[in-house]
Order: sequence, then C-alpha cells, then structure tokens
Amino acid sequence: MVARILYPELKTPAVLVDMDRLEANIREMSDLCKSAGVKLRAHVKVHMCADIVKMQMAAGAYAVELGTVYGAEALAEAGINDILITHPTSYTGDKTETLKRLLKKRGQKTTIVLDMVEQAQTVSQIGQELGKKVQVALKVDVNAVINGFSRFGVLPEATLKVAKEFVKLPGIDFKGLYAHEMPLNTTKEGLEKAALDCCTLMVDTAKLLKKEGIPVEHLSVGGSPTIRPISRFMREGKFREITEVHPGNFIIGDISYMKEGGNTREMCAGSVLVTVTSTAHPEKAIIDAGFKTFGGDYMVGAAKEPDYWWNGWPTFGEAQGRLDLRCGFLSAEVGSIYYMDPYRKLEVGERIEIVPNNITLVIAMHDQIYGVRRGKVERTFAVTGHGRGI
Repeated sequence: MVARILYPELKTPAVLVDMDRLEANIREMSDLCKSAGVKLRAHVKVHMCADIVKMQMAAGAYAVELGTVYGAEALAEAGINDILITHPTSYTGDKTETLKRLLKKRGQKTTIVLDMVEQAQTVSQIGQELGKKVQVALKVDVNAVINGFSRFGVLPEATLKVAKEFVKLPGIDFKGLYAHEMPLNTTKEGLEKAALDCCTLMVDTAKLLKKEGIPVEHLSVGGSPTIRPISRFMREGKFREITEVHPGNFIIGDISYMKEGGNTREMCAGSVLVTVTSTAHPEKAIIDAGFKTFGGDYMVGAAKEPDYWWNGWPTFGEAQGRLDLRCGFLSAEVGSIYYMDPYRKLEVGERIEIVPNNITLVIAMHDQIYGVRRGKVERTFAVTGHGRGI
C-alpha cells in the first residue's frame, strides 16, 4: 500500500513548477543583469505563461522576447507590451494579418528580427500600408564563427551589406543587431570562450555599422548557457556596447539545458507528476504518461555519452530523488520506468516527479502548470495562447 500520495488533488500527468526554485532562478537571472549593468529581456518560449512573465518583470526584466508572431499576440493580449519576435520569417498570409494587429495595438511596442532582404521588403510594405515604421533588428549567425549550432541569421561577413539594404527601405526603423549563441562545447571553458567570441564579434560588427553611418541602438546577445560569463565580462567593464541580454530556459531548466550548461540539476524547477499504473513486470513499472506528455526529445546529441544508453534504452528524464530509476521507453500514453536497483521497486498508485529532457515541449502540450511549494499546490498558471501553434 502506498504510504503517501504526492499532490492527491491533482490529476496525472500534471506539469509542476517548484516555486522556491522558480523564484530563486528568476532572482539570480535578474541579479546577474543588474550587477552587469545590462538590460534583461527575458526569453519566455519555455513557459509561455503571462503570469510567470509578470513575475520576471517584477524582478527586473524590462521586456520579453519569443520566437513567433502568434506567441507575441497571445502575450500582448495578456498585457505584455514590449515584445521582440526572434525568429526571422516571411510575413505573408496569416502572419501578415497577425503582425498588423500587433503593430496597430495601442501602447504596444513590437520589434521583429529578420535575416533576409526579402523578408525586410515584405515588412517594409506592411509598414507603409499602416503608415508607420516597423522596428527591425538584423539577426547575425555568430554560431557560424564560434563553433555553435547554426540556425537563423546572416553570416557575419555579410552583416554590413544586408544592413545597408535594410536601412534603405521605407516603413522600417532599423534598430540594430541580435545574436543567439548556441555553443557546441558546453564545458565551462567552452562556454566562456563562446561568450567571449560572440561578444567580441557582435561589438566589432556594431562598430563597423556605426562607422558606415548605420545606427545600432539595439545590440543583444546572451542565452542561458552563456549569461554567467557575459555578465562577468560586463562587470569587468568589457563589451559595454551590449544593450541587453536574453536568457530563457535558465528560470525553469531541464535535463537538456543542464547538459548545455544553462542550469544545474538542483535548480531545475519544472517536472511532470505521474502515477504508477502497473507493476506486472519485475524489471519495470508503467506510468500514465508517454509521448503526449513528454514529447519525443531523447537528446540524440548526447548519444555518445557513456550513460546515454541503459539496457538498450535512452532516457526521457530523471526521477526526482530516485537515481535508481531509469526513465526509458515511451509510447503514446504510457512510459516505462526500469529498476536499476532490483530491491527498490515502485508500487501501483505511487506518484513520482520526473524532470523531463525538454520542459519546453512538455509545457507546449499542456493547458496549465501547477506551482508547488514544499509539497503543497500553491497556484495554477495558465499556459498563454495554448492551442495557437505556439
């Protein structure tokens, strides 16, 4: 018989966030930026929750950013009035209409990040149609230079050429440059080198643009894995040209970001509450959560690590307080938890918390997050805009 049921008032699976850890992480992020004398624009895709955004802003974040125009509209509707949209895209079709609504919203400040002249030409047309200038930043792919994971962004050597085209366009107010470094070397030394190389490249590029008469009011760097060394550099008086930083997953954390250097295991605030539904097999227990809860991120980038495989299975997370359990196989609605210690088994009806590999995926599939503190449910956070493709 199960001695104690965790959070018996909740149905499982349920997404939890530990309020003590969440608040501590928010404070640390804000304190790092305050001590460095740089503005904090919190990247909020990880939780997409307006109430958590307001906690971050109350602690010192002056604005927010996220990836898509749909997410920006959802947060704007919830009262967040300074938003930067980070993913360069072609604003056509429904994206055009969504962007127009944001730009027409009274009191709303919206900045968009682009990386192609063709994208900027479309935004220029939108601005002219509305009779206003759209604030635009140019994304630079620093990862192509710093040994990072490249996604968006103009190659650094082409930044000046593209910026010159941007500033020619009517309907656009060119604000500056944006970079999101994603280093592949996640050792402490690797993160410090990536941070240093990224800041150096971006500051030098900004100086180059200014020399050509192109204003750079906005100069943004700093993801979760690199925010600590960047803030230290700025405390030492370096890179004062950087105007803001944008860490995100830092405040909630997961196993993937832990491996990338963005958070420690102890400060992971998010987890999934699950219930054991079957112990019919001696080597494992079945839980009531699968791909529909955890997503399918098995962190294949870590496949060469010595502890990645166990009895032929990778892992989808870590059980809180139970290092003897291996979170192995997932199907659509259930998962398998394997016993690494055959003498410590789970019981039917028992509940455990699992810190997932990818908390962003988990939250994106749920309507709400339960804020818990020392074993009690304290509040419920609605996931803002859930169901709108964000």
